[in-house]
Amino acid sequence: MFDPAENIHKNHILDLSIAPARISPDLRREAIDIARHIVAELNYVGVLAVEFFVSSTKPIFRVNEIAPRVHNSGHWSIEACPTSQFEQHIRAICGLPLGDTTLYGRAEMKNLIGDDIFDMDVYLKDPDANFHHYGKMEARPGRKMGHVTRILPTVK
Repeated sequence: MFDPAENIHKNHILDLSIAPARISPDLRREAIDIARHIVAELNYVGVLAVEFFVSSTKPIFRVNEIAPRVHNSGHWSIEACPTSQFEQHIRAICGLPLGDTTLYGRAEMKNLIGDDIFDMDVYLKDPDANFHHYGKMEARPGRKMGHVTRILPTVK
């Protein structure tokens, strides 16, 4: 299980993921319990992303999306964990032992949408930025062109 991440959207598109999510330990446990229940009920093997809305009323969580695959909101795991979501998925579907998903520190992943990709020189010069270009040749509004992940040294 990867730590729950907090997703912040801009114009209905994922802009920033922060892992671990800035939620209470009780909310974290509840989110993990719900996700485990979904995986068990589906008898699912592999990485499955469960996206929740957090509400101020009961029930506190509402499932928004279930993605039976690696997901953009978990791309931070490439740098933030010993085993990324991509490797973990392959391990799971091949019946191999699952890897360690412990966070190295707090991860912040910024999606590069449309023309944001043209700032890549700034990210490439930043020693703390892990820059990923998706190889798409045409930048369009709303199109995910890449992402940048930074790992902060402490988990808070």
